Amino acid sequence: MKHANFNLELALSLGLAILTIAVDTSCSRTASPVNVAAAAPAQPAPMSTASVAAPADTYTATGPIVVENQVDVAAQREGVVTEILVEPGTRVRKGQLLARLDDRQLAADLEAEKAKTASIEADLNNWKAEAKVLESDYERARKMWDAQIITLEQLEHAKFKAEADQWDVQRVGHLLVNAQDTEKSLQLELEKTQVVAPFDGVVARRYIRAGQTVTRDERLFWVTATAPLRVRFTLPSRFLHWIKVGDAVKVTAADASPGSEHSARVIQMSPVVDPASGSVEILAEFSGAVSDLRPGMQAEVHLAKP
Repeated sequence: MKHANFNLELALSLGLAILTIAVDTSCSRTASPVNVAAAAPAQPAPMSTASVAAPADTYTATGPIVVENQVDVAAQREGVVTEILVEPGTRVRKGQLLARLDDRQLAADLEAEKAKTASIEADLNNWKAEAKVLESDYERARKMWDAQIITLEQLEHAKFKAEADQWDVQRVGHLLVNAQDTEKSLQLELEKTQVVAPFDGVVARRYIRAGQTVTRDERLFWVTATAPLRVRFTLPSRFLHWIKVGDAVKVTAADASPGSEHSARVIQMSPVVDPASGSVEILAEFSGAVSDLRPGMQAEVHLAKP
């Protein structure tokens, strides 16, 4: 009987122990979310919508640094390059000679035309002098006719001869004008053999060499101005209310001095929106010294919401 009671007590004890363990486990599982929730503030807070709203107050556009005057100087006529006077990196002034083409044939033709012009001009002066003589003869004949010394036929003869000489004066005068125009044309062609700088700037490239035969419109030099420097960029149309002509913008360039920032002023805005990209082209000109910037660099333009 005692043995049966002992077994009963042992079974009750084991059951109570199992029940206690189950209750503890259940409480532990129920308390876990509470503990996690309590620990959540200790973790780094995720970025909220308000924290990313700040960059919306600024916009960065990219574009090249440009100059107004930048051009390939091309040959205006065909010829052989006889002399090159500048090299890349040479600073030039407007009208400065860059190279020469062979001009011997044109120079000879021009001299011949000048001689022809001078000959026609002398011939015209001779006709003018003769016209004055015939005009004087006609005036004398008219007076003699008034005195009834000569006949009407003699008077008309003097008159028509004087008129004919005036027509000769006009004819030779037109020949002189034609010769002078031809002379000017040859002079212009001769000037085309001299390649000159179209504006103040620097020679960026040379495409020719001495002795080379070039054709009309062939590239000879690339000349670019160095100032004023400008930056050309595009802006989405939704940001147009941020900027207007005359506003100042901040510009940086990766290839410039580290940490340097320059100021530029908007001088031009396109009046239309590009339908393909929905953007507007804007041009800003740098103010002050910008010695660390060069045409062709890529720049970043930083805009702030007004």
